[in-house]
Amino acid sequence: MDPLTHTLVGASLAQTRFGRVRLGTATLVIGANLPDVDAATYFLDNQLSVGFRRGWTHGPLAMAVLPALLGWVVHRVDVYRCQHDPAATPVSLRRLMALSYLSVLSHPALDWMNTYGVRLLMPFDGRWFYGDSLFIIDPWVWLLLGTVVVLAHSGSRLQTAGWIALGSITTGLVTLLPGMPTPIRVLWCLGVASIAGLRVWGGLQHRLRQVSTVCLVLVGGYLVGMVSLSRLAHEQVTQWALDRGFEPRRIMVGPVPANPFRRDVLVADARHYHRVRLDWLAEERITSVGTQTAIGDDHPAAAAALAAPELWGFTTWTRFPSFDVEPTTDGYRVTIADARFGGGVIELDRELRPIARHP
Repeated sequence: MDPLTHTLVGASLAQTRFGRVRLGTATLVIGANLPDVDAATYFLDNQLSVGFRRGWTHGPLAMAVLPALLGWVVHRVDVYRCQHDPAATPVSLRRLMALSYLSVLSHPALDWMNTYGVRLLMPFDGRWFYGDSLFIIDPWVWLLLGTVVVLAHSGSRLQTAGWIALGSITTGLVTLLPGMPTPIRVLWCLGVASIAGLRVWGGLQHRLRQVSTVCLVLVGGYLVGMVSLSRLAHEQVTQWALDRGFEPRRIMVGPVPANPFRRDVLVADARHYHRVRLDWLAEERITSVGTQTAIGDDHPAAAAALAAPELWGFTTWTRFPSFDVEPTTDGYRVTIADARFGGGVIELDRELRPIARHP
């Protein structure tokens, strides 16, 4: 999920009874984002970032080490501060550790829910796990958790200005997104206006613990509902494909921004990818989108290109690879893409050895 979602989760947990301790907000917000420390690879190499992301720092070793390290560091900071304030007592290490583990573990759980996936067993097993249930940016999660955080952290003019700026940016993202249905745009604007109204009213400022609990429960129910709907979509699309005479080997149920009642589905049979739109509110629930796309993995050059060292990161990450093999005077030019996002180009000699790569 996007960093804003992870941050809002940590900040909302901090308003519950469990998190209302000194340095509790800092611990929960940092922990909720900590596994994304692997994003630093973006600045090093493209293949490294694709091949390393959502792996080691999201697996079981990281889930054991990162929270422990965070809890210890925060506790040492707290002890140091208390040494300069004789009236203060350090927060117990046990409580800070509990907050650290709670927040860090929330991160891969949320990342699992989208189509990008996460390697939950790294480094012991490199398999990707996909929830296919939540778009990487979900405005309804933003609204629910944003309610808690805005009410809790808008006491100064600077904070208020920051929330106004963030609200304007997110409203632009949601309302200006092409294809966004008008009712959803209106509902989003009403939600933002409601948060502003609650803050101006001020009647919930002394009940933040209850508000945070309610909002977190609602988010949890929403996530369960989205997972259930994606499982239902998987079953319905599978039956749709069988009724049309082809057997689906792999299916990706792609959630769309802000609309929980629609899915963009990718279906792979033995030779082709099929794009399907499922809309539970439409008269025709399941429809094909565009023409089928050949996978193109039946040529020996396809496997050779995918095994090229220049594409090791892409090979690690790809879920629905497609290949376009073009003969050249020296061998083959193979264009590789992942049907979800993108890819690259590899040139092979006649012995199927890579000779060049073009970004």
